[in-house]
Amino acid sequence: MSGLTLGDAAALAGLLRAAARAEIMPRFRRLGAGDVRSKSGPLDLVTVADEAAERMITAGLHALFPGAVVVGEEAAAADAGLIGRLAGADLAFVVDPVDGTANYAAGLPLFGCMVAAVVRGEVAAAVIHDPLGDDSAIAVRGEGAWIETADGRREDLHVAAAVPTAEMTGAASWRFLPPEQRARVARNLPRVGSAFDFRCAAHQYRMLAAGHCHFMLFNRLMPWDHAPGWLLHREAGGYSARFDGSPYRPTQTGGGLICTPDEASFVALRAALLEF
Repeated sequence: MSGLTLGDAAALAGLLRAAARAEIMPRFRRLGAGDVRSKSGPLDLVTVADEAAERMITAGLHALFPGAVVVGEEAAAADAGLIGRLAGADLAFVVDPVDGTANYAAGLPLFGCMVAAVVRGEVAAAVIHDPLGDDSAIAVRGEGAWIETADGRREDLHVAAAVPTAEMTGAASWRFLPPEQRARVARNLPRVGSAFDFRCAAHQYRMLAAGHCHFMLFNRLMPWDHAPGWLLHREAGGYSARFDGSPYRPTQTGGGLICTPDEASFVALRAALLEF
């Protein structure tokens, strides 16, 4: 059992929807010159919407789950030690208030809000909310994955059927790969049917869990970027593992991740993209 209920998941979705409506959408395509800044570099942006939404979501989580540890992307940027609290917490939440900040800052309608509950080191529940579509992809460990609209309509999520590697479509993010591996993956991409990168893990994971593509490949594994989508994909019937075949854990930030419809697809795709 996950330790979280379907009602808890609904409350998480409601909290993300409220933050999107109050803090994110009113600022979309209305950001001023001083509302966007870089963090670690020009490709790593934060906006006033990220910060305001994270404050609202964090406050809401503390109200709903007193005593829980909350690890937000922006809070962790200010306090690098915060991420270390995940491993020992009975209940923790990882929050990405605006996933796809570069898209959001550019006025592109491709961004999302994500939260995952971590119970004693295991991902127990997840929500990926689309502020523009105003619907949420929700997963609870052992209970499946589904899309739920603001009026309560629900549609179950299922990954795509397995296909040969040459027919697979998916997202390959090679930005954080080490140089030699990055060159190898780029060289090997013609071995799959097609590859893309939306600069937004939220929507890529939603596509994957809904069966609209077959795979995803990432190297850097910050928990707010991947814990929500990893559970969504798993509960939709998918298989995933790190590059070395070991299981994903939200406390790990490296080692890569490949998500596919099943284990045989994982083995084939890993060989196609990572091997010579």
